[in-house]
Amino acid sequence: MSDSNPYGQQPPQEQPGGANPYGYPQQPPQGPPPGGQPTYGYPYPGSAPAGGAYPPQPQPGMPAPYDPMAPYGYDPYGRPYSDKSKMTAGLLNIFLGTFGVGRFYTGHTGLAVGQLLVGVLTCGIGGMWGFIDGIVMLAGSNTTDAQGRILRS
Repeated sequence: MSDSNPYGQQPPQEQPGGANPYGYPQQPPQGPPPGGQPTYGYPYPGSAPAGGAYPPQPQPGMPAPYDPMAPYGYDPYGRPYSDKSKMTAGLLNIFLGTFGVGRFYTGHTGLAVGQLLVGVLTCGIGGMWGFIDGIVMLAGSNTTDAQGRILRS
């Protein structure tokens, strides 16, 4: 028994051909590929997406590429902005909430039909729902449209 290893096991020996003694493959090469070509975030040379083209990189001082899922950009938390306005939706709900106009505007047709039915069936008394909903829309910061995008201020 060896004095340097109290468990009586011998460390694995280096395998021929540079293979790892534990059977794991070698680590991929680190650093830029040969020839000095940058990889633009892809870890291995030749691992670009299909077609061999790298995605366009934004240049300093140039606007970001257009994103069809977020035509009005993103908020600081990365959520896309809607094409609808929070102010318009809130004011429509305050003044025409009995008829669900503010919720129709944001695309929430189920809530809008509910506000309309409650307003009609209660002879306008249910319009308080739309009034309160409009105030909450104006005061809230997470008000969304039907696609889940944040309403613009």
